[in-house]
Amino acid sequence: MTGKQRNEVSPEEITLEEVIEEVEDHTQEDEVSAETDTDEATAEITIESLSEQIEILKTQAEDNLDKAVRAQAELDNVRKRTTRDVENAYKYALDKFINELLPVLDSMELGINASIDTSGEEVDISSLHEGLELTMKMFCSCLEKSGVNPVDPQKGDKFNPDQHEAVTVQEVDDTESGAVITTLQKGYELNGRLIRPAMVIVAK
Repeated sequence: MTGKQRNEVSPEEITLEEVIEEVEDHTQEDEVSAETDTDEATAEITIESLSEQIEILKTQAEDNLDKAVRAQAELDNVRKRTTRDVENAYKYALDKFINELLPVLDSMELGINASIDTSGEEVDISSLHEGLELTMKMFCSCLEKSGVNPVDPQKGDKFNPDQHEAVTVQEVDDTESGAVITTLQKGYELNGRLIRPAMVIVAK
């Protein structure tokens, strides 16, 4: 029953059912209106929340980008320093060894100058010999400091194929077969690794 119809009806004609129906209609309208208001408020809150999250993510993205740029710059610097250090190590790897050799060179120059007779006097061979021995000791000491050690098998030592190279084989009565008779040239090791075998003659 509409409002106009109700106005045309007298109060006596309005039944209890019609009053209940009217109340229910108003209640449904209020509920629909309340739900609409709630949905609009929720939508506003959701949009505001998303905007805040977007701003937070933008800030985090900018911070991460800045960190990435800094990390890349640092990596480039480390790469450049490493390249420079490797180049310097390659160029000056023998720096210490050369400094050890220079006194030997000085001694050899002194010996050569002493062997030249410019005054007409006889050259002292014994002094030259002593000078050569001193130079030899200096040179051996320099090699030893750099990790170079001689491989010098003595007569009677067993032939070691890992360190020796047999030049020839000879029959010797007082020497066991397979033993070193003579060392023709010393071998050398660098920090325990063979860089030149000793040249030897081996008993047959």
